[in-house]
Amino acid sequence: MTILPDRTRPLLFAHRGCSSLAPENTMAAFRKARELGIPGLELDIHVCATGELVVAHDDNFLRTAPPGANAGGLDIEELPLKEIRAIDVGSFFDPAFSAERPPLLEEVLEEFSPALYIDIELKSGKISGDPLPRLAAEKLKAFGKAVEAAVTVSSFNPFSILAFKRAAPHIPTAVIYGESKDVPWILRRGFGRHIAGCAYVKPARELAGPANFSRIAVREKRPMIPWTIDDPVAAAQMLRQGCAGIISNRPQDLLAVIKAGA
Repeated sequence: MTILPDRTRPLLFAHRGCSSLAPENTMAAFRKARELGIPGLELDIHVCATGELVVAHDDNFLRTAPPGANAGGLDIEELPLKEIRAIDVGSFFDPAFSAERPPLLEEVLEEFSPALYIDIELKSGKISGDPLPRLAAEKLKAFGKAVEAAVTVSSFNPFSILAFKRAAPHIPTAVIYGESKDVPWILRRGFGRHIAGCAYVKPARELAGPANFSRIAVREKRPMIPWTIDDPVAAAQMLRQGCAGIISNRPQDLLAVIKAGA
């Protein structure tokens, strides 16, 4: 399966939006990316207690909300949307963003897709029984063909990707991996791609070198889009190697490199 076949190569994703210029995973960060001409967004989603798909990276808002704003650090899946909507997720970055609230996936899709392409990361730690893959598939189907052609879905959890693929087989998927201790050791080098049967892979930068690229991108024919690369020199090196795109916290600094590689 070709990923985002109608989009200009190489691909460029603003990691959690333009997260170096605005608070991550907020509408402000996504709008900043659009304003600067970044063609793609990367974001993370969770299911909250009332069933909505909330855009946020961590399991809770302890890192991105003011102290005491998150009901003692309850996980997003334990919080109803009404409470989530009251949480300020902008002030941690700068007081000027104090009005920012966690957006819903559907709000991002409505405003930015299909004009921008979007990589949706499923935040799931469950092997089975997680409603997130199914709900994400249903939401994308509800938006129709135009949106489906502008999105990809990824996760560190290959079982989550496998469940999503069963519900939405026409949307390209990726397994994310890196050497973090938060990732089970067997999945730290990309083994999850064999479980998920994904179309492409998203390795951490240090695992996207020539040997791994040759094995996965060339032999297995799975395109590689590494994260998180903010340095133009490093980005250019990855693109010369043959990577299909780049995920960056500072995509505004990589636009010249991307255009040179187009």
